[in-house]
Amino acid sequence: MRCMELAKNGLGTTYPNPLVGSVIVYNDVIIGEGWHKEAGMPHAEVNAIKSVSDPSLLKDATIYVNLEPCSHFGKTPPCADLIIEKGIKNVVIGSLDPNPAVAGKGIKKLKEAGCNVIDGVLKTECDDLNKRFFNYHIHKKPYIILKWAQTIDEFIAPEKRENKSPVWITNKQSRQLVHKWRAEEQAILVGTQTVIDDNPSLSTRDWQGKSPIRIVLDRSLKIPVEASVLDGTVQTIIITKKNKENHEDISFESIDFSKNISKQICDLLYRYKIQSVIIEGGAKTLQTFIDANVWNEARVFTGNSIFKEGTKAPLLLRKTVSEEKIMEDVLRIYNND
Repeated sequence: MRCMELAKNGLGTTYPNPLVGSVIVYNDVIIGEGWHKEAGMPHAEVNAIKSVSDPSLLKDATIYVNLEPCSHFGKTPPCADLIIEKGIKNVVIGSLDPNPAVAGKGIKKLKEAGCNVIDGVLKTECDDLNKRFFNYHIHKKPYIILKWAQTIDEFIAPEKRENKSPVWITNKQSRQLVHKWRAEEQAILVGTQTVIDDNPSLSTRDWQGKSPIRIVLDRSLKIPVEASVLDGTVQTIIITKKNKENHEDISFESIDFSKNISKQICDLLYRYKIQSVIIEGGAKTLQTFIDANVWNEARVFTGNSIFKEGTKAPLLLRKTVSEEKIMEDVLRIYNND
């Protein structure tokens, strides 16, 4: 469990790498631990080994890691080689790495070097920890999280508004939680009308962390040039039916809007190596993914307000997995198993 606790420290910063934590134990005492912090930086096993004050203990220690140690050269050397080099004979692993570059090769290398390897420990929990990474490599598409806020009478926007800015349905605590979620995911996606109506920045301004890659559906390129999503401060992908030249940090990608939109978007994001995306609206965009059954989680807030008329919330026919109160708001989580 400690490995997973450590691994979670890297949520939002390790893409395209997985979340990995490692613990080294000698005589039932933890003598070293570490986690992978960012792509290109040392892996969890390296940090754990470096943290051991007396390296002579390693040959009689056990190293625990929630994901199979890598066996290939990427931006850093193979962790399996380092474990072998340091003489660590006992290795306990949670999940096998689904990345074809590893996929059992790390365990094979360790066993061939004479290490005692136990794998599959807390496998379900370890697999779930890296659900984004696993989904990307196994299903060849990003992990998709749907998110919206609705009123008690199930509207997500009023019929009329005075200016082009968000009409808040939820409280400040709920909105801060959403910014935390944004920092945890690699990308965020919205539709044309959301940008026109709300002019969102899609940033993590209420939470410390990197703002996600912005993805905007703009079929006919209707979004005004002064829109916040076109300010060039964050990598942005505009999905449209038209051809337009890329510039600075804004890329234009064309798809066929008469065909399966959600699948085309997933294929596009896979090519961009995007492992996760949180879809925040609008209602039509969210419903498109729901109707195509292309989503993994839905996070739905219900605020303490009533609109009576406006834009209806998406229709999601799923059982609630969890429910909690955030002040007067209710947050319901749904999983698409």
